[in-house]
Amino acid sequence: MDILGPFPEATGGKQFVVVAVDYFTQWVEAEALATISVANVWKIFHHSIIYRFGILRTLITDNEKQFEQKFKEFSDRFKIQLCKTSVAHPQSNGLAEAMNKVLLDGIIKK
Repeated sequence: MDILGPFPEATGGKQFVVVAVDYFTQWVEAEALATISVANVWKIFHHSIIYRFGILRTLITDNEKQFEQKFKEFSDRFKIQLCKTSVAHPQSNGLAEAMNKVLLDGIIKK
């Protein structure tokens, strides 16, 4: 899971994109947001990930601390392994950055 932006303001004041990728199937879920808040990201996480795919086994995020407490509480409650990517681990960072590049190219073209 990652947050991209800020981008130039779009319809509805949306400037940010929340991106979640299933690395096994390469399925991407992305949704635009006007503001980054715990409530907005949590809503997207529930509707686009949990309700659609079920409870996760592992959730990998970058090292940002924006929503660490909320996701830690959730992962503890549902026994989800919460992992963070390491700056020195190019395999995991490379996958996330490659997916972000594809999304950014599409946004620029649009």
